[in-house]
Amino acid sequence: MMESGFVAGGGLGTKSSGLVRRCSRAGTVRYSVAQPERNVTRFDTEGEITSTVEKLYDAYPFPPDPLIDEEPIGYNWRWHYPTAYSFCAKRAPETEDIRILDAGCGTGCGTEYLVHLNKQAEVVGIDLSSGALEVATERLSRSIGKDNAARATLIQKSIFDARELEGDFDMINCVGVIHHTPDPLRALLALKDKLKPGGILHIFVYALNGRWEIQLMQKALALLQQGEVDFKGGVELGRKVFGALPKENRLRKREESRWAAENERDATFADMYLHPQEIDYTIDTLFEMIDAAELKFIGFSNPRTFDLARVLEDKELLNLAKSLPERDQYRLVENLDPESVTHFEFFLSKEPFDTVDWSDTQMLHNATATISPCIHGFPNKTIFDGDYFPMMLSDNQFEFLKSLSDCGSIGSAAKESGCEAEEIVALIHQTIIIPTPQ
Repeated sequence: MMESGFVAGGGLGTKSSGLVRRCSRAGTVRYSVAQPERNVTRFDTEGEITSTVEKLYDAYPFPPDPLIDEEPIGYNWRWHYPTAYSFCAKRAPETEDIRILDAGCGTGCGTEYLVHLNKQAEVVGIDLSSGALEVATERLSRSIGKDNAARATLIQKSIFDARELEGDFDMINCVGVIHHTPDPLRALLALKDKLKPGGILHIFVYALNGRWEIQLMQKALALLQQGEVDFKGGVELGRKVFGALPKENRLRKREESRWAAENERDATFADMYLHPQEIDYTIDTLFEMIDAAELKFIGFSNPRTFDLARVLEDKELLNLAKSLPERDQYRLVENLDPESVTHFEFFLSKEPFDTVDWSDTQMLHNATATISPCIHGFPNKTIFDGDYFPMMLSDNQFEFLKSLSDCGSIGSAAKESGCEAEEIVALIHQTIIIPTPQ
């Protein structure tokens, strides 16, 4: 994924441990942070890494999605601030007149959605690559029009220098970026400094166990290239190596079954197998970084991946697993189904951040709500949620949503439909509806 910040940071080298200092009201706090696995280290200095990464994205601007002359198609609920905020806080935000930072925006594929889906927001995109920003500028002007594009500002800047940006942000999006920096924790802290108290931060980093075959091919191609910086030649070499492997070879089978469709594009293949800097995470090293940054973990934005019922079909074992502490539950999924955990995508918040508890039925019935624009298919009983995952509404939920779309009152819609509080709360947790407490 697109790198966005290599101007200073932690040292390079092999896996090690170190201390990270952060100042708090109580004084200086020390954290012992075990460094995550650095599976690609082709160069010795940050300057060499920066130069090489720039060459990579000059050769292959990323993401390589085509430019279109119309609004972006579909919804990604993670880019829609009211739905993303409701996922985190279980309620609608106080306002949609907000500022959003797309940190490491690359060619603007996410930026155009952030602008398109948040009509009242000011959106700032930063990236290290001038070539990627040129593509992003054209993408925004073509897909969202001049009026909407006026709400977007693109700036060439390292993620480490995000503190230089004017003002703070209600929401920060940083997808596929900090794992390509020499010092991901420092990058995360730079973003934290620009996040408003009560703001939300969406992060995406690579997972160690689910990328095992990718790591081996990265190292194999680095050996074959012997330090030569030739990304176009590297793509040709990599495709030739895959073709030369026996059909039953594990690396080839994984590529063909999981990655081949997206890797038809040379830019994606190069980003996956030829990137000069990559740090992959486990649950342990991920939460060590989050804890060191003193940010609040809200939850994974792909929660189905960490659904224990998906992994364990035995009821007794499932109950045992659900009795474990939350992070141990995540570790269990990571260990039992590594192929499904190829990355971690999650929301963080900056305190103070409160989540609404809807267990009080009276409070629930006094609230208002809207139906998320990120679902598809309603008013049918079978709908697609924000992840385009099909789900069947109960009869009561279906009637509740029909009534809610007319009156906006949870209490009135519940009375008319006979929908019980438990089913309504389930719709909140599935971000089908976005509630506002009164």
